[in-house]
Amino acid sequence: MATRARVRAWLSAAVAVIALAAMALITLPSSQVVPQRPPSQGQPLGAVEPAAPVGTDPDRTDAITTLLAARADAILRRDEAAFLAGLDPQADPAFLESQRALFANLAGVPFDHWSYVLNHDDSLDVSGLAGGAELWAPAVDLRYALGGIDATPTSRAMGYLFVHRAGAWYLRSDTDLADIGRRTWRGPWDFGPCLVTTTARGLVLAHPGSQPMVDRLVRELDPAVEAVSKVWGGEWSGRVALLLPDGAAEMRALVGPDFPVESVVAVATADRVDTAKRATTGQRVILSPMGARALSIASLRVVLRHEITHVAARSVTVDGSPMWLLEGFSDYVGYRDSGIGLLQGAPDLARQVQESGPPTALPEDRAFRGKDKELDLAYQQAWSIARFVADRYGEARLVTLYRQLGGAGPMSAGDTDDLLRRVLDLDRAGLLREWRTYLQETIG
Repeated sequence: MATRARVRAWLSAAVAVIALAAMALITLPSSQVVPQRPPSQGQPLGAVEPAAPVGTDPDRTDAITTLLAARADAILRRDEAAFLAGLDPQADPAFLESQRALFANLAGVPFDHWSYVLNHDDSLDVSGLAGGAELWAPAVDLRYALGGIDATPTSRAMGYLFVHRAGAWYLRSDTDLADIGRRTWRGPWDFGPCLVTTTARGLVLAHPGSQPMVDRLVRELDPAVEAVSKVWGGEWSGRVALLLPDGAAEMRALVGPDFPVESVVAVATADRVDTAKRATTGQRVILSPMGARALSIASLRVVLRHEITHVAARSVTVDGSPMWLLEGFSDYVGYRDSGIGLLQGAPDLARQVQESGPPTALPEDRAFRGKDKELDLAYQQAWSIARFVADRYGEARLVTLYRQLGGAGPMSAGDTDDLLRRVLDLDRAGLLREWRTYLQETIG
């Protein structure tokens, strides 16, 4: 993550694995959809089983499974009438209008899959939310895949409330459950019409009115992906989705309600990470609507390469690994070939070395959760460690260090020393000593 004042922090957004028990999975055969564009990388379009008529006294699970399947099919086939037919005609007019807008906003987004998962055993008590009508609030997850980006659909929770009227079930609301613990995830399409520009290495998803910034991102996306692959290698998808929200509310919806979006320039997120299988879902690079626009071309290139490095390395990165390595490596890739040296790119570290000498310890993880100068200094130190390793031992050894230490997770001091010795023939004390000498020789 990059902020306007070079303030960055690691964001590890993971969604718990969805339990398979008691779930009705709604899928859509590709023969029944009209794709927005040809599917990429062999990923089939999601689609629905043909919707069966709802009887006058249907089984609740079967009826809502059919309702959700028809909703998914309508989105993929761009059938507005079928989409609106699943909505409660007596619902709040504001909800009905938001759903019409949602359907329209999705028109420009290429999907390889869109479906819903219904968990009928996980339902909320909604008695009292509405008068005599029968209501049901089972857990529902949206599963979607962006065309050419997501090899596997990602999942997001939807706070859907259903109502039974005159023998049929309808979707009544996606907000009424928020106060009792179930919120609806909001995607970019909930905030306005979506414009998608594809490139050889990914796509840029934005809204009308952002074309100048979109043009910049489109020009920079493919070179950034190629720059990351040149260092990291080809063991990742090599495809990236850049999302450009229109405002702070949209960005907060995409990265989390407690995230400091006002100071963030860009952040790489993922919905789920399975390091054992080296698999991730829902990876996105999300840019600040204001912060990213203020970047120079050189700064934008550094930021994109930094965040895309997190995307590339995510599947082998384990929580609890040293932050100085995780963020330092991403900065190393970000600044590589930029022509920016430590004196220019790490001014706080240069000042520290020149005024009081090199750091006396490797940066601790807590420093990357600090503020202002403390956080800036931690990132600058981390970058300089990565540069030291690459300059002294070669870039390939730096990548090996990341794969082994970054993929190990929390380790004892002794185990960390053993791993460092295997890769660099240095323990932590030796790494500190040699790094200090490098800083004195480079910027002292």
